[in-house]
Amino acid sequence: MKQYLDLLQTICDTGVVKGDRTGTGTKSIFGYQMRFNLADGFPLLTTKKVFTKGIIHELLWFLKGDTNIGYLVRNGVHIWDNDAYRFYGELCAKNGLQPIEREEFLERAAAGEASPIEGYRYGDLGSVYGSQWRSWGAPDGRVIDQIEEVINTIKNNPNSRRMIVSAWNVADVEGMALPPCHVLFQFYVAEGRLSSQLYQRSADTFLGVPFNIASYALLTHIIAQICDLEVGEFVHTLGDTHLYLNHLEQAAEQLSREPRPLPRLRLNPMVKNIADLRYEDIEIVDYNPHPTIKAPMSF
Repeated sequence: MKQYLDLLQTICDTGVVKGDRTGTGTKSIFGYQMRFNLADGFPLLTTKKVFTKGIIHELLWFLKGDTNIGYLVRNGVHIWDNDAYRFYGELCAKNGLQPIEREEFLERAAAGEASPIEGYRYGDLGSVYGSQWRSWGAPDGRVIDQIEEVINTIKNNPNSRRMIVSAWNVADVEGMALPPCHVLFQFYVAEGRLSSQLYQRSADTFLGVPFNIASYALLTHIIAQICDLEVGEFVHTLGDTHLYLNHLEQAAEQLSREPRPLPRLRLNPMVKNIADLRYEDIEIVDYNPHPTIKAPMSF
């Protein structure tokens, strides 16, 4: 994962200090690209331990078209809790209601309970990634499943330059708990290999980017298997690429560590349909990272 460590070093060396939405402050660069040959191993960071359970469950959650944190909470994944609780608080304020405590909120989200707010279940996030990927609403009333459409195109017209999935639905952005950071991805087929490129508008380099690299590499492997292709490259293109100012010491610690060999991904070869994919079908083997480096999340 030299590509990622080079990015960290570039931000530390050349980044500009800027304010941000969270009030924490960042060191930031604009416009950066990393390339990962997926045949070289699964691109999961080894200079710190990454929460692989969270990566897998979040991607499955996206692919299910789900936009409520209940599934994640029930599976011990809490990466969306802060955004969900903040969004709930904003809705309570608009409706003149007193929000319940966070722990009770998460319990009710896990149970799938409806709230006193009309049309809102505890844990809803608005029409975030899963909704846009699997049920983009067209002006004529149709619902577009972008994932199925891109799979069909890869299988039937692999030379297409339109194999794109977008999460940035301008009409829906204001109604989302968090506008999508990874906004658009594209597939490319050549010589029997499937490659992908992600454009990410905003990149939390210490906490988020390792997650994003592994998630989209995993997605590329899954789509390749479903379409009977080998994997090619994952290309990660970043817009505002930043380290929060309270992550600089953690970044320095990570840069002091020597990378270890990449793990391998093992997918259940029987899975040939995206709807059949389960957590148990995905295994990351030979992962031997350095210890976790804790860092606060800004939100």
